[in-house]
Amino acid sequence: MELSSPLEGKRLAVIGVGAMGSALVRGLIQSGKVKPEQIVAADIDPSRLAAVQALGVLTTNDNKSAVQQSEIVLLCVKPQVMDELLADIAPVTDPKKHCVISIAAGVPIARIEASLPQGTPVIRVMPNTPAQVLAGASAIALGTNADENHRKIAREIFSAVGLVVDVPEKLMDAVTALSGSGPAYVFVFAEALADAGVNLGLPRDVALKLAAQTLLGAAKMLLETGKHPAELKDMVTSPGGTTIAALSVLEQHAFRGAIMEAIAAAHQRAKELAKSSGE
Repeated sequence: MELSSPLEGKRLAVIGVGAMGSALVRGLIQSGKVKPEQIVAADIDPSRLAAVQALGVLTTNDNKSAVQQSEIVLLCVKPQVMDELLADIAPVTDPKKHCVISIAAGVPIARIEASLPQGTPVIRVMPNTPAQVLAGASAIALGTNADENHRKIAREIFSAVGLVVDVPEKLMDAVTALSGSGPAYVFVFAEALADAGVNLGLPRDVALKLAAQTLLGAAKMLLETGKHPAELKDMVTSPGGTTIAALSVLEQHAFRGAIMEAIAAAHQRAKELAKSSGE
């Protein structure tokens, strides 16, 4: 017997359809998790609305209207406009009807709950930019009034654009430092791999393709085999070979230590930014 989707029969308001909001709209439709007519997109930018309207979704520049038409409200706006948005939609938010999901970095659940009617279920999500190509990593944390059904809703939505994990909110800064900022670290590594290839005589386009596919393939192996990274590394590393020669240089330059320190710095900065925003 096929279980019904937690999104079945529900309408979603996506408030803010910039890069991440529009990625969620595309992912939900492409995955078949919702029909286009189940989504109401709200934004003040007509060009953004036109882009998602081409997918068949309903559009509006009125946030209140989007909320009133929906059961699930996705807040996909910048942190600096969150307070203004919450004040706008609070009068039409119904705790018995709505589930509010925020992807605004550094905006704590308590701040959102305090701005909406008492008892409103709130979920905080930290996605990352590969969600734009439906290969993201998202962490979700439940608020005080969110239950297992709300969790299922959030997981169903964000699984449309990649991997989803559950974490307590106190670990959201760690998620930000690791997977939120993580794509930038990988892009720097990819660029370094490609530059090395060019230095050895490879054409730039070939070097970039080889670097990107190597990272993609290695990540796929890690996720699909379930093996420890060290075990997969050893599978490539033969005694006295080319790989161990390269790894020896990386160890001499404290490659792993530098990565750990970089992520610790990102974590500290995330905590500082969250504190300054009222967390």
